[in-house]
Amino acid sequence: MSLAPFLSPESVAIVGASDNPDKIGGRPIRYLREFGFKGDVFPINPGRDTVQGLKAYASLADLPKVPDAVIIAVAGTGVVDTVNTCAALGVKAAIVMASGFGETGPEGKRIEAEMRETAHKAGMRIVGPNSQGLANFGTGAVLSFSTMFIEAQPEDGPVACISQSGAMSVVPYGMLRARGIGVRHCHATGNDSDVNVAELAAEVVQDPDVKLLLLYLESLPDPAALARTAAIAKERDVPIIAVKSGRTAAGSRAAQSHTGAIATEDRIVDAFFAKNGIWRAKGMRDLVRAAELYLKGWKPVGRRLAVISNSGATCVLAVDAAEHAGLEMAEFPPAIEDELRSILPGFASPRNPVDITAALLTDSGLFSRVLPAAGRDTSVDMFLVGIPVSGKGYDFPRFAADTGAFLKDGGKPVVLAAPQASVREAFAREGVPVFETEDDAVEAMTQFVNHRALMARSRPGAPAAARPPAPLEGLDENRSLQLIAAAGVTVARHRLCTTLDAARSFLEDAPGKIVLKACSAAIPHKSEHGLVRLNIDSEEALASAYADLVAGVERLGQPFEGLLACDQVKGERELVIGGYHDPVFGPAVVIGDGGITVEAMPDNVLLLSPFDEAEVMDALQTLRIAPLFRGVRGQPPLDAGAVARAAIAVGKLLCDETADVRSVDVNPLIVSASGAIAVDALVEVAATATARAAAQ
Repeated sequence: MSLAPFLSPESVAIVGASDNPDKIGGRPIRYLREFGFKGDVFPINPGRDTVQGLKAYASLADLPKVPDAVIIAVAGTGVVDTVNTCAALGVKAAIVMASGFGETGPEGKRIEAEMRETAHKAGMRIVGPNSQGLANFGTGAVLSFSTMFIEAQPEDGPVACISQSGAMSVVPYGMLRARGIGVRHCHATGNDSDVNVAELAAEVVQDPDVKLLLLYLESLPDPAALARTAAIAKERDVPIIAVKSGRTAAGSRAAQSHTGAIATEDRIVDAFFAKNGIWRAKGMRDLVRAAELYLKGWKPVGRRLAVISNSGATCVLAVDAAEHAGLEMAEFPPAIEDELRSILPGFASPRNPVDITAALLTDSGLFSRVLPAAGRDTSVDMFLVGIPVSGKGYDFPRFAADTGAFLKDGGKPVVLAAPQASVREAFAREGVPVFETEDDAVEAMTQFVNHRALMARSRPGAPAAARPPAPLEGLDENRSLQLIAAAGVTVARHRLCTTLDAARSFLEDAPGKIVLKACSAAIPHKSEHGLVRLNIDSEEALASAYADLVAGVERLGQPFEGLLACDQVKGERELVIGGYHDPVFGPAVVIGDGGITVEAMPDNVLLLSPFDEAEVMDALQTLRIAPLFRGVRGQPPLDAGAVARAAIAVGKLLCDETADVRSVDVNPLIVSASGAIAVDALVEVAATATARAAAQ
């Protein structure tokens, strides 16, 4: 069922229409009339002949035609009755503004489900309940009661704001309008009982005039729809920036695995956004900060910055901010420095950052010469112009015009940092993105280049199918190693030994030292109980270790199920690969630095299945230990490809419905220059899967 009737209806009815344009039932009528809606507007109010100068009707059934969209601005049982009437008449789109439904508890959700079922049977869709409404300033279909459109005059533009929250749909609108940026779409979906925020975003992002999509999300009930939105956005080259609230309420699923403690809900959201090229903003300021940069259509190819200012202090502050943010300061080649030296006064430095000094007060044309000279350096990717002091005596309109001309000719990002409003206004009129401080400017540029890089490497796609929660059962290490080996992870040679003779036989066949450890599903973290023995290379050492471990298991009150003998594997680094089955996003795989400090000193990255080797290789470069995969101080690089193949195997195991694996810990994975070998594993499966396997 198309969502077009919500965004571009030819006729709109308002049930609960008010003659007062400041009431919920009155504002949509005012907006439809003021903001250019060309279709029919039908107020429904049985107590009035006219509403705001329009003919009023007693009921929907009295209308001369069936409206495309109906705004339901009544409360209580009147909502359900009106939805039923709309469905019976053949209305295609209903916006329920009333609250008191799903947000109040199970009974409200039940009513929402009934309304949704009624609507779908009739081919109708519902936005809300608890929706502030939808506004498309491109068509004038402003089906909303927000006061923000009175406070900040609408102007059609290239930005779309979509939110589950009514307030957070218009806060970015107001901030953008204050900066002179036009907004086309401003929609609030409320309870998402039918049309959800992701589904509406997928529709809006197809608008050919939308160049930037901003989202506010309180929940992610439909990752597949949001992934579809991201795929369309990537094809159209539309950046998506999202605020997902609830960062600190991340629910850790510890179970028995390290992965459960690492793969929190919030990190999984981050991984989903990264996979789909969506930039996650921390709040409203981050959501809109870099809007002008996106809307210029710039395509940055690097992160090297040049700073030009009339203040040495501004130069230093900008460099500090850039280095803190991870931007690089470009180094001008000698020819560029020579040219700048010929332009600048003798006491000015031609190196980056360029302090053109107070000479700007007497030579208003410095920017017209310095910027093009610096712009001839192909190693510079973007420019920051800092003017901390200007005003009377300075020809700042000319500075702005010269910078604007350079921006238009150069095709590279150029921003201004200036605390004086008059200076910022002059530059903004010339099309230069403006910021109050160097920090703000650098943060915006950093977000912009990082997001563009994220978009370039993103592979939008819905996550693998999630499974319903189930009781879990941990497998012992032997069975865990067998499962991951069958999935494609290289594991150390090992054997479950229930007698000392069996362990002795394993030692005789070993190429070197062996490890002996307890093997019981009831003791998942053996090292914490002192139930691991290393460096065994003789029968005497083996017999002593065997006896100690058997006694240790008995002290814990656990039945003896055998000891696991393994070859002691050498390598350069211990890594961890873990996996967890998230109930919303499906299999999530953690890759990172391993060993016993995996939680105490975390250095890991999270990916959502399905993913390929290239995605793992990109992810490894985000770790603090990334230099080890390139080789450090003459040491050969760690085998990143072997790590990637192990991670892919874990992801596939989690996707295998037959095994119904819900959690995997491979820790440590011993990595060298020539491979990666798992020497320990902990797997949890759905208890039902264990029961099926036992019955076969």
